[in-house]
Amino acid sequence: MDDRQAMLEAITLASPAMPHPNPRVGALVLDSSGAVVGRGFHEGPGRPHAEALALAEAGERAAGGTVVATLEPCRHHGRTPPCTGAILASGAARVVIGALDPDPRVAGGGAADLEAAGLQVEVGVAAAEAEALDPGYFHHRRTGRPRVTLKVAMTLDGQVAGADGTSRWITGPDARRDGHALRSRSDAVMVGAGTVLSDDPSLDVRLEGYDGPQPIPVIVAGTRPIPADRTVMGRDPIVLEPGGGGTVDLPVALRTLGEAGIVDLMVEGGPTLASALLRESLVDRIVAHVAGLVGGGVGRPAFGGVFATLADAVPVRIVSVERLGPDLRVECETGPE
Repeated sequence: MDDRQAMLEAITLASPAMPHPNPRVGALVLDSSGAVVGRGFHEGPGRPHAEALALAEAGERAAGGTVVATLEPCRHHGRTPPCTGAILASGAARVVIGALDPDPRVAGGGAADLEAAGLQVEVGVAAAEAEALDPGYFHHRRTGRPRVTLKVAMTLDGQVAGADGTSRWITGPDARRDGHALRSRSDAVMVGAGTVLSDDPSLDVRLEGYDGPQPIPVIVAGTRPIPADRTVMGRDPIVLEPGGGGTVDLPVALRTLGEAGIVDLMVEGGPTLASALLRESLVDRIVAHVAGLVGGGVGRPAFGGVFATLADAVPVRIVSVERLGPDLRVECETGPE
């Protein structure tokens, strides 16, 4: 098994994990002949790190071998000991790293410590795939705020509801299942108070057989009070209250959520919140479920406000387009390449 193959296996191993606010990390240990003798992935705060688990499984077979880690081994002592120390104690001769850790407590220092101790260190093997294993983590550590995914279900002509508020169901069951799958990979789901009042959503994951963690509901409050009998209020939501101007300062609110350990944030509504986040350049990713329906007029558009001139449009990169039953799933990214 070469370094890239081993890295891709470590990425696959860690992919199902939900360890936020800690990173999603997988690791393999190869003995001196290149055979896999240890595997591990990080399950969450306070649990053993991927490298420690893989080294424990490998035991003495790690001596003279290679540690393959999707993320740079940590060098600091938190709830668990530093992984650099475990690697040095194992007698491994090489360390292969997918991506350097943007956390300032590591940030290249872990790799440097291993090199200084005489180990051969290779950095950047399958780097794009390693970062794609947990893009929210990298975004969170670099910006201090969660990666924001805006999910919208709309007609082909961009309407999320009729003028009378009817919206169930614009998209079919396949698209709705995809929406729940997106929730299952998010730490929190945010909506505006108007969505809570009009739709009474629960904001939980309702997939058959799902037994993973439920996302934290987040409500951007407005001037109207939210009745205690709304379904989501029974889930102990985070309520972001408006300031003196009657609106929530969204950049400050997202930084507050980031400080609370929310790494991946999904936004589901409504049009006023979506347009406010877009205007503030706070949307990092858009997943649009486009239905095989045409409203044929203006009901409730996906974004509120006025689109005054083409120069105001936000450029996006279309990452993928796929069929979901009768609907389309269009995924886009914003920001620089």
